[in-house]
Amino acid sequence: MDMFFVVFAFMGLVIVAMSIGVIMGRKPISGSCGGMAALGMDVACDICKGDKAVCETEQEKAKAKKALADTLAYDATKK
Repeated sequence: MDMFFVVFAFMGLVIVAMSIGVIMGRKPISGSCGGMAALGMDVACDICKGDKAVCETEQEKAKAKKALADTLAYDATKK
């Protein structure tokens, strides 16, 4: 029975640590569409499947999302 409480407490700590990571991170996992092309390798990524227009669209969406996040937040560290 003691082992049950030890495992339960450990799993609770893992869940708390993961939730803190999600709350503090707020940055989704992102790939590097076009990253292989920058190295001179002509390989299609999973997102764009080799269509450069899709890559540009996704990059514009990411820039717009970042610009929106910057306007919604106030940076108190800047003077």
